[in-house]
Amino acid sequence: MGYSVDLTQFTIDAFRREARRILDVVRGSPNIDEARRRLYLVLSESRYEKAKEEENTPLDTRVINRDCTRSMRGILHEASDAKCGFSVMQALWDIAQGVERPDLQPGFYAQMIHLVRGVEGRPAYRVPTDTDEGPDLAGREAGSARSLQLDELAGRVLAAMGKYPDGLSKEAVKRRAKRRKRILSVLKGTDEDWSNWKWQFRNVFRDPDLLARAVNLSDDELRNAKRAVENNIPFAVTPYYASLMDDDPEAGRDRAVRAQVLPPQNYVDALIAHRDGEGGTLDFMGEEDTSPIDLVTRRYPNIVILKPFNTCPQICVYCQRNWEIDEAMSPHALAPWEKIEAACAWIEEHPAIHEVLVTGGDPLVLADATVKRVLGRVARIPHVDLIRIGTRLPVTAPMRITRSLTTMLGGFRELGRREIAVVTHVEHPYEITPELAEAIDALRRKGIGVYNQQVYTFYVSRRFETAKLRLLIRRIGIDPYYTFVPKGKEETLDYRVPIARLMQETKEEARLAPGLRRTDSAVYNVPRLGKNYMRAQQHRDLVSVLPDGSRVYAFHPWEKNVSPSTSYIGSDVPILEYLCRLAAAGENPDDYESIWYYF
Repeated sequence: MGYSVDLTQFTIDAFRREARRILDVVRGSPNIDEARRRLYLVLSESRYEKAKEEENTPLDTRVINRDCTRSMRGILHEASDAKCGFSVMQALWDIAQGVERPDLQPGFYAQMIHLVRGVEGRPAYRVPTDTDEGPDLAGREAGSARSLQLDELAGRVLAAMGKYPDGLSKEAVKRRAKRRKRILSVLKGTDEDWSNWKWQFRNVFRDPDLLARAVNLSDDELRNAKRAVENNIPFAVTPYYASLMDDDPEAGRDRAVRAQVLPPQNYVDALIAHRDGEGGTLDFMGEEDTSPIDLVTRRYPNIVILKPFNTCPQICVYCQRNWEIDEAMSPHALAPWEKIEAACAWIEEHPAIHEVLVTGGDPLVLADATVKRVLGRVARIPHVDLIRIGTRLPVTAPMRITRSLTTMLGGFRELGRREIAVVTHVEHPYEITPELAEAIDALRRKGIGVYNQQVYTFYVSRRFETAKLRLLIRRIGIDPYYTFVPKGKEETLDYRVPIARLMQETKEEARLAPGLRRTDSAVYNVPRLGKNYMRAQQHRDLVSVLPDGSRVYAFHPWEKNVSPSTSYIGSDVPILEYLCRLAAAGENPDDYESIWYYF
């Protein structure tokens, strides 16, 4: 079934109808400053009146009214104008006075219409209710009725999850075994080679034409990959990960897999432009400003990042460190031992540091002896009691997790003294395979905890898509850890999702999973400052809505109450634009309509 978003409901005329009361206040004011003051009073009085009516107002409407009123007051404040370089109040003034504003797009009107509806207690979204509630129940009768309601709710959730195939099914295993034979034929390898991680790394696909012989690529996919390679943009896919791509990509099972490694046109164009001297730094997280010494990044008091190796056998398109990576499997990726030693000596000088995240790049690409040398040096630091290893190899080359590697890693555990953990990155249920499950089991049998960090991209953001991922990774022994808002990097615009969608997922979908399977935290990484937790609204404020409908947030740093700090201003993806993309991908936008009321 085809879906679309009716843009005619988000025009200036539609906004004038919806916001008649607000625009009347603005129109009746002698100047914009007085209009701003009067609107604040109207919003405050409206909230007061709505609060008095709470007994007769559904809970969802009360919450929406509270949040929309708070958000509307925030975007009308003079300070917001200065922070964003755009004034919503000026836009309202111009609309009320009949001044032409061709810069205001449907996304802007859509956002403002939903805000007004929420403020006035008539949101577009309502929680479905059973109008025939029957008599009040208590005791066992109430428990039985509630149980039936939960059965119905669980049935809807399971049906939604059923739309997303995983890599553990017999059908997926069969498809991938067939594709493995095709890849081995192209690479002139054997089944024994396939299980050898060194062979996997030696035969990484860097040539898009060669990959196209092994995997069915669309014309666009091949063209974009070739442009990336021609312009020295890192591109690489392991043979194993290529086997996760289907021969019938139009079926859509593997779209998240392909999106991991096949760059879209916008990404290639943006990186080419950057290398031609256009645009700002690609170091979105400001790691250069939080690096006290080469190879070390420090954003928190007790944790540091150590980066001894700065490449991977496979390049994720949206990697936050794409600015550092020259090429996949670069022979010069390992830092000189003198620099590693200097970095570890620096950590030794700072006893507040108790945890070291060894990442890169992917440090487990290195030979066992080199990994042992690096970790051994970190383990000799007296005050480090947790070593964390960041690696995607369980997903991209699970054969790397050998018995010798897990034995060596487990050897650094000292009961009551030092813990070893692995943090990996499983993005989608279709990446979960028997091989991944075996790799995780091998780590856990050595007492090594395994945690997952997911990046919540457009390609994993359909209803209950990530909820299913949580269920499956926990089933194979991975604990959900973080779900990241895609960073606001312009080159990865195709991957970005509105914060409101992640909030919707966290509040509506993740909550329906069993407790241990929804233990991750949703976060937005603030440049130079680190993680801003999405779990509570006090960590951020909505400060404006831009002409295209993008929300602008002030993200407050984690240490705001313990040390002097400043907020980070960042713009989001327009919700209307996101809903249009979902519709184009075959999703019903009506299934997401509560998204407008998450801030």
